[in-house]
Amino acid sequence: MHNLHFTQTIHRFKYLLTPLLALFFLTSPAGTLQAKAVDFDPEQALQLSRDAMDRPMAEYTLRNRLGRQINLTELTKGKPYILSLIYTSCYHTCSVATRSLAEVVKKAQDTYGIDSFKIITIGFDTRFDKPRAMASFARQQDLEDHPNWFFFSGTKATVGQIITNVGFTYMPSPRGFDHLVQATVVDAKGVIYRQVYGETISTPLLLEPLKELILGQPPGPETVVENLVRRVKLFCTSYDPTQDAYRFDFSIFINMFIGGTIILTGIVLVYKELKKSKKRV
Repeated sequence: MHNLHFTQTIHRFKYLLTPLLALFFLTSPAGTLQAKAVDFDPEQALQLSRDAMDRPMAEYTLRNRLGRQINLTELTKGKPYILSLIYTSCYHTCSVATRSLAEVVKKAQDTYGIDSFKIITIGFDTRFDKPRAMASFARQQDLEDHPNWFFFSGTKATVGQIITNVGFTYMPSPRGFDHLVQATVVDAKGVIYRQVYGETISTPLLLEPLKELILGQPPGPETVVENLVRRVKLFCTSYDPTQDAYRFDFSIFINMFIGGTIILTGIVLVYKELKKSKKRV
């Protein structure tokens, strides 16, 4: 009898609890987030991002993984950089996009040099993306000791300004946030040069703008020799799709040598024929 009475009580409790739970989920933050997620418009987000091209970056102060204040302009002065926005509680998209970015960054550093550009990752969920969370995210992505890669957090106001500056869009959703997956390439003068999109980044999409900035636009005065070397690198560094990497193409020099030899041989032959013609006369 006691067991039967207990079972009946549980069933009554379930009938009472079910509508209460439904009411809770409809009025909870999760319910609100679901309603807001409908407002995310990928086309509009893409247009806002593209509109940010050629826009100068303002001056921002952020906190690094140790909680120290860092001026972004001073840190990146004279160097192009890649800026990505993530949120640390994202266990799929942000992690996949960051790992993909890391693979392409390694190829770029192998090609152009470790110190040729910087990478900046900023947490946009300012409620949780504090210095400690950013440090943990860097460790999870195996980027804790990556050269010239910096992980920052900031105040809601500062991060909001950066988001507007680079044309980044995000909306709350039941999974966390729906957002545009973009990497923003900024030139050495602090002007937005290119936007690159996607969880997995195609190597040329990122390395080509970096190539143009690093090898094609020197940040300061250079000697004649440095100018010549830079132009040779710009001309001879090409993408090899079979290796998914950039390499220095020596065949260009070989072809130039062969072409020059043929032209020179032709000139010599013409000159000899002219001399023979004059002797006959």
